[in-house]
Amino acid sequence: MIKAVFFISGKNISGFSITGHANYSEGDDIVCASVSSAAYMAANTLTDVIGAKADIEERGGGMSLRTDSAAPEVQTVLKGLRLHLNQLADQYPENIRCNNSEV
Repeated sequence: MIKAVFFISGKNISGFSITGHANYSEGDDIVCASVSSAAYMAANTLTDVIGAKADIEERGGGMSLRTDSAAPEVQTVLKGLRLHLNQLADQYPENIRCNNSEV
């Protein structure tokens, strides 16, 4: 199962951690592909398009990102990622779980 945790600081999302594997199917795992693609798009948009500073770590097929930015465009990207992953969790409840964690 993929576990996505969004770090909440006050009213802002300060980052996320995504770990695990969906195990939806052998070879063509659309759930893993969807989550990976969304996470990389969010990270790349924050750092390379918006120019926000973020600490990004990739390990064992997972990713974590932390930022101190409360800029509206940063929050929009992070909220969009959370919405996308929550909708995937609704569609594939056996393969992905999303939570929030106060930091």
